[in-house]
Amino acid sequence: MPRPSTRAPFVARADELERLAAAVDRARRGEPGVVLVGADAGVGKTRLLTRATELAAEQGATVVWSHCVDLGEVGLPYLPFTEALTTLRSVHDAVDETVAQRPALARLLDAALPADDEQSQGERLQLFESIAAALAASGTPDAPLVLVVEDLHWADPSSRDVLRFVVARLRSEHVVVVASYRSDDLHRRHPLRPVLAELRRHPRVEHVDLRPFTAGELRDFTTAVAGDPLREDAFESVRTRSEGNAYFAEELVEAGPGEELPWSLADVLRARLETLDPPVQHLVRTASVSGRQVSERLLRAVLDQDGAFAADPGAFDRSLREAIAHHVLGIEADPSGDGRDTVVFRHALLAEAVATDLLPGERVTVHRTYLRALSEDPTLGSPALRAHHALAAHDLPAALTASRGAARKAARVLAPAEELRHLEQVLSLWAAVPDAAERLGEDRVAVALAAAGAASRAGSPERAVALARKVVEATADDPLRQAALRHVLSRYLLGTEQVEEVLTHTAAALAVLPTEPPSLDRAWTLAMRARAAMNADQDELAAEVAAEALAEAHRVDAPDVEADVLTTMAVLEVEDEDRAAVLLEQARERAVEAGDILTELRCWYNIAANRYYAGHLTEALDVVRDGVDRALATGLGWSVYGVELRLFDDLVRYAIGDLTPTDTLGETVPESWVPTLAAVQLYAAVARGDADAVERGTALRRDWYRDGMIALISGGCSIDALTWAGRYEEAVELAVELVEHLGRTWSDYFLGRIWLSALALAALADAADAARVTGDTSAAVAGLVARGRPLLDAAVTTAERGRPRGGTLGPEGRAWLARAAAEHARLTGETDAALWEETTRAFDYGYRYEAARSRFRWAEALCATGDRNAAEIEAAQALEEAEAMGAAPLAEAVRSLARRARLDLPGLRRSTATVLTDREEEVLILVAQGLTNRQIGERLYISAKTVSVHISNVLAKLGASGRAEAVSLAHQRGLLEV
Repeated sequence: MPRPSTRAPFVARADELERLAAAVDRARRGEPGVVLVGADAGVGKTRLLTRATELAAEQGATVVWSHCVDLGEVGLPYLPFTEALTTLRSVHDAVDETVAQRPALARLLDAALPADDEQSQGERLQLFESIAAALAASGTPDAPLVLVVEDLHWADPSSRDVLRFVVARLRSEHVVVVASYRSDDLHRRHPLRPVLAELRRHPRVEHVDLRPFTAGELRDFTTAVAGDPLREDAFESVRTRSEGNAYFAEELVEAGPGEELPWSLADVLRARLETLDPPVQHLVRTASVSGRQVSERLLRAVLDQDGAFAADPGAFDRSLREAIAHHVLGIEADPSGDGRDTVVFRHALLAEAVATDLLPGERVTVHRTYLRALSEDPTLGSPALRAHHALAAHDLPAALTASRGAARKAARVLAPAEELRHLEQVLSLWAAVPDAAERLGEDRVAVALAAAGAASRAGSPERAVALARKVVEATADDPLRQAALRHVLSRYLLGTEQVEEVLTHTAAALAVLPTEPPSLDRAWTLAMRARAAMNADQDELAAEVAAEALAEAHRVDAPDVEADVLTTMAVLEVEDEDRAAVLLEQARERAVEAGDILTELRCWYNIAANRYYAGHLTEALDVVRDGVDRALATGLGWSVYGVELRLFDDLVRYAIGDLTPTDTLGETVPESWVPTLAAVQLYAAVARGDADAVERGTALRRDWYRDGMIALISGGCSIDALTWAGRYEEAVELAVELVEHLGRTWSDYFLGRIWLSALALAALADAADAARVTGDTSAAVAGLVARGRPLLDAAVTTAERGRPRGGTLGPEGRAWLARAAAEHARLTGETDAALWEETTRAFDYGYRYEAARSRFRWAEALCATGDRNAAEIEAAQALEEAEAMGAAPLAEAVRSLARRARLDLPGLRRSTATVLTDREEEVLILVAQGLTNRQIGERLYISAKTVSVHISNVLAKLGASGRAEAVSLAHQRGLLEV
């Protein structure tokens, strides 16, 4: 429960209350949200939130309070969410139901469960999903959940991560999270700053900046506190001193009338404390050393330790009661009913003022007393709390032991950032504790190795490499142990793409590790070496080492090693994609056997990629769907490979002709993945003809530097969209810029360059067609043709030199290469239907949209050669496919061709009730565009003489004396839209 003053009624803050009430109403309707409440200390955050939640509770909402505590930089992992779920568990079955469905949540709520020896990022994501699911299940339309998190500025790293995760998952839950923080505590490097910046950009997050009272509000407040209006001089004194700070103003009013009101809040609070009896002061000072709150059992034990209340067993209760009566302390009851009540200060500022007033020696003494109490009865507090008091008491051996215990506890609840900090604390204390190894039962190397693992799981790969490298260096006097540890360093090095160093370390390790008996260390060393060799394009070495690694893994029964090696072998299998798929399936089975969900998802992704690039699109889609379902079922829908599978789902759906917008099932996409998903979704957007496709592609330009694939896909789709829009020069310029960017990022012969070259050639060919129709000089067309030859050469060279690892170009690559050749022929004015037939056949492996687009060009080429019957057949099929897919620009292009070439296509027969025939109307439209008879003939595939006859007929029918008058009359009569 909150801890506001119980003496003053609530006044003012009407706007803020209205915003909070609106957020609760939205949550009731299934529109979840987050409200961040920031203010300086003492301004009234808790008072506001207390009133807001009282009103919400009166309307049936379920209100749960939780808080963060100040334990230095580390903190207690997940404290506010553990506290909230514990409270909910006592009043709501949803939490236990979630634990039953998602066992990862038991790590936080069931302390008796044994800790696992291994933790993974996958398990941590599952834990986050479980927390979000439990909160979601606890809110209903009739009783939305209002979760209040106080003092977010003290949140531990894992709690900040969970908050970001929960916000990213908001969909239609009946939940609103209200989090308060001290804005005056957020210095420039405060870790909450970037989190707040990220959260504020989210559409479901709003921010309330709570300001000090205005003069009018302060007058109402002081009147409520005093019971009557203050004299004008007294009010002015309070206003000047408090500057509208509610807590300071209340303390000043309660200090009573007098000429000498204290000028600082600390003075006011010290004056309050001095009115208490000495035993009560002693209890309050002892409590303040623990921060804003302390367990009642722990405080009682500490005071028993220092002997202050030894002579009188009832002194503790009397002193605590008096402190509560004087509104210095309060009690928060344990919602679980286990008797774990908490003693809390009425305000954090009061706790800080009391603690600050202690002399350094006094604070150290109290910390030592806390440490003794916690050491004698570990159930009184966590290892992190013992470490905190041990460090403050300058008891380094105790700090070392407690920090190691705190690291294990953090690992158990999947809080790697906190685990890392505790382990680094152990390492920093090691030299100061001579018998550190004996105390911990492990040497410094083992601790540093654990720290490297924590750093890796916490998303700090460079730190993991640095720690592991020191481990390897520190074991130089034990070559066998050093060799056994090199594969650990190698794994972290692969994460930072330091391939050559991995080859060096694994070679050194294999020179020392015995071949008999087989060992897990040797199996992993071989696996890391095979992967590094593959990444270094040393395929022969990679294949040889991978085979040896697989055999070693079989001998030591290590399915996780087998899964890793089989994946490497599948990538190396370049001649037989079906064999590669079999290897990947075997790897997936081994990952399942090993319980390695992340490797399993990696295998699902690789199998999908294998099927897609082999041209088996239907199989690829089936694999993608199964993989996404598996990711969602395990709570890893937004993990790296969970997202990669989602991307493939968009890509494969587009390729097979499903152009419908992506359905995220109401999910909010994590911000880090928004650009990547947006880029892939541009494929279908351009094919559909979305009006904002160019704008969306342009918006992704700022993300080119983040990921080359974002640049390739968004840039390529933008080129296509610009071409459909008739902005040919912009399309070609973008293609040139994109190729240069990716050449610097990857290499000159990245395979996507074939696609980009074909798209750029299409833009040039369309520009050349437009130039020929409008009668531009042959020099202009020649300039376009000259720009096209290097693009075709680049596509051909890339196909020869940029092929997949040792293999042949896949069906998609071959199809785009054929398209590039056909577009170049169109650019030069050659009429070669065979090239477009070849392109259509090449895309017909399942790439439905591009097959239809190529078929349209094939029909166009057939018209130019005079084979109208064949053109009609191909155009009809292209139109049918375009309309079925919803590819509006392509469908309109086919219809335009049919009108110009007078092809009889389904749905294009028009009424003959008009004054003009279809052909006369077509001729008149082109006359309105300013074309000459010759140009009109070229556009409609008829002679200039025939055009002249049609124009004469139009003039006669309309009674016009000339071409311009005919256009005007036709427009006036509604026969023509100009």
